[in-house]
Amino acid sequence: MTPTTAYSPAISIFDTLFKQVGFYLVASIFTMSNLYAQDIQTKEVRFDRGKSGTTIEASITGNQIIDYVINAQKGQSIHISMATDNGANYFNLMEPNEKYVAIFNGSTSENMYEGVLQKSGNYTIRVYLMRSAARRNEKANYRLEINISALTKKSSNTDAKVKGTDYHAMGKIPCQINNSQPINNCDFGVKREGNGTAMVVITKSDGKIRTIFFKNGKVTGYDKSESDQANFNASKNDDLHIIEIGDETYKIPDAVIFGG
Repeated sequence: MTPTTAYSPAISIFDTLFKQVGFYLVASIFTMSNLYAQDIQTKEVRFDRGKSGTTIEASITGNQIIDYVINAQKGQSIHISMATDNGANYFNLMEPNEKYVAIFNGSTSENMYEGVLQKSGNYTIRVYLMRSAARRNEKANYRLEINISALTKKSSNTDAKVKGTDYHAMGKIPCQINNSQPINNCDFGVKREGNGTAMVVITKSDGKIRTIFFKNGKVTGYDKSESDQANFNASKNDDLHIIEIGDETYKIPDAVIFGG
């Protein structure tokens, strides 16, 4: 006599429900991801002849995302800032051939980026609303400013790099890490792009790094992190730039920025 397998209605019903729930869950995730991807618009950014920057005024609503694509070369410096009437409206910057991982996230850095590009190709500036605001179908009106410096020709005779480093000069500058401490000296290295555009990398007494950015001989910002809520102030006394970041003070001569 052929043995029979015990049949359990409960197991059968559970198995059927599990398959149905699994199917609808996967389908829902696929549909949501697909809809989200469809909301991304791509727009090419071009500068007017003779210009090194442009300003874009536009708006987005809900899940809408706009990718502004701009071609740039390794070694150029880029400055991007965005003003918006919605506190949940930000932009990210992604390197060429990158779709998701950003080298800058506006939601942690107050929608302002300045740096030297490390690759050549098409960079993506992605403008979006945070998910909570997107779900509420909020609208954001924004003004996006983009500036890219001309690629400076390097001359080994006038601004050679320090051997074995990426810096054009290294040394010490006056610094004060805490108001309760005396003024000391901090090690620095500077990367120059010409015409007063430079990045000064300072090693503080606690071993941490502070980076300060210059453009056309003026201080434009520093490496502000999400947890860094310090007040920022920059002034100049003759040829000496005085930068205050919270309790920190740095004094950087023009010679560091321009060379000589």
